[in-house]
Amino acid sequence: MKRILREALVIGALGLTMASVANLVSPRGLSLARDYFPAKAGTDSPAPSRPGALPARLARHGLGLVDGLQARKLFDDPRYEQERILFIDARDDRHYQEGHVPGAYQFDRYYPERHLPALLPGCLAAETIVVYCTGGTCEDSEFAALTLTEAGLPPARLLVYAGGMTEWASFGWPVETGARKSGLLRSVKP
Repeated sequence: MKRILREALVIGALGLTMASVANLVSPRGLSLARDYFPAKAGTDSPAPSRPGALPARLARHGLGLVDGLQARKLFDDPRYEQERILFIDARDDRHYQEGHVPGAYQFDRYYPERHLPALLPGCLAAETIVVYCTGGTCEDSEFAALTLTEAGLPPARLLVYAGGMTEWASFGWPVETGARKSGLLRSVKP
């Protein structure tokens, strides 16, 4: 029995060591020091959600909520071209490359250190920042907005577009593929 227990401990230690090394060398490895589920003191964590709870959760954090028509109005505002209004896509690389709001920055909330250096200067100068993800039950936009407040952005400037990319595309609005400002636009038929 002692031998089996000893072997189990050795196998467990080897497995933990190998997993830690793999995480360190992987470009998609997780930072073990980062809190991936932030919650402000004295409030509920943003996840999991129940229907209708999003507006109240965002309001508790000082964040605003926009629907599809409001998001499109901000996209069409001349201040968007001047980068005084920014859109931020909170999805991973693959989804961002497949299609995002034209000119949107990418901010994968799981890897803030990868995106914040390019993102923060524009965000600090912007009047309004619209953060979105896939939409529906996806909460990455909410978490990304909270991460941006932790990085020093005033919550009053941050809006969450809950309909996200799914709703944007369902309206047939323009979608950019590839990198930010690639000029590669595809129209989506509603």
